Amino acid sequence: MIQFAHPGLLWLLTILIPLIVWYIVKRRNAYPSISVSSTLPFKGKRTPLRAMMLHGLFLLRLLAIACVIVMLARPQTRDSWRTSQTEGTDIILALDISSSMLARDFKPDRLEAAKDVANKFVSGREADNMGLVIFAAESFTGMPMTTDRAALTNYISSIEMGMLDDGTAIGDGLATAINRIKDGKAKSKSIILLTDGSNNTGNVAPLTAAEIAKKLGIKVYTIGVGKNGNAPYPMQNMFGRIEYVSTPVVIDEATLKEIASVTGGKYFRATDNRVLKDVFEEIDSLEKTEMDIKHFSHTEDNYLIWALAALGLLVLEMALRKTMLRYIP
Repeated sequence: MIQFAHPGLLWLLTILIPLIVWYIVKRRNAYPSISVSSTLPFKGKRTPLRAMMLHGLFLLRLLAIACVIVMLARPQTRDSWRTSQTEGTDIILALDISSSMLARDFKPDRLEAAKDVANKFVSGREADNMGLVIFAAESFTGMPMTTDRAALTNYISSIEMGMLDDGTAIGDGLATAINRIKDGKAKSKSIILLTDGSNNTGNVAPLTAAEIAKKLGIKVYTIGVGKNGNAPYPMQNMFGRIEYVSTPVVIDEATLKEIASVTGGKYFRATDNRVLKDVFEEIDSLEKTEMDIKHFSHTEDNYLIWALAALGLLVLEMALRKTMLRYIP
């Protein structure tokens, strides 16, 4: 499709009209005239070819001026709009970063495994608006809702233990995630809450936060992380060194299942790296909402051809004026 960057300049083409009028008047007054009683002797006489070609010089000049005006208006070509369907939604990750996430029943530990899978999940959801909340004894918005995949994955990679006071405030983490996603414009809003323990601190009860999510139409997918039985947990010995002690895995699955059930989500239990990866892949397949996205191709300026045309016409006019159509005094 052809368009102009400065279409208003095309009005300058109207100056060609007074130029044509001026030329006609000038040509009439350029030569002396005589009055005769009859034009019969001149009947059938044709205008010499050279005389007709002299008008072509003026025509070439007009065309050159027109080309310059079109060039100044900056003609451009742009492909037409096209609409494609893609799948997108609003998703926020709520990630437990309490000290128990350092347990090594995952490789290298639960936190690093969760960060790795979360980054891959985020990178694969190009059409989504996504955010991140981290929680331990308190909750914190690590990244507000954004479409900047690089910023979000970089932040996830930078998460470390000790960023928040130790503890597990599942209700506070869920409430913060709800507060961040509730104003999103997408039809579908979801929270993925990943934890390896049970609520033991915080100001908001997990099921209270779940009821709020339900009223706002927000689905919550809960993931309990940790293998069945015992897992090596990091503990500080009397000398201040970290030792890994086999400790029973305690996950409040009943609460996590209830949160998912109340909000229309689903509960998953991830017992190792592979299962955790499969969990995120299943959530990825569940959270798909079709949306229309309009695309258009880049704009390309086409003024050069008009500039060359103007130059060519002027050169042709000058060449004819100095050779074939030269005036002899």
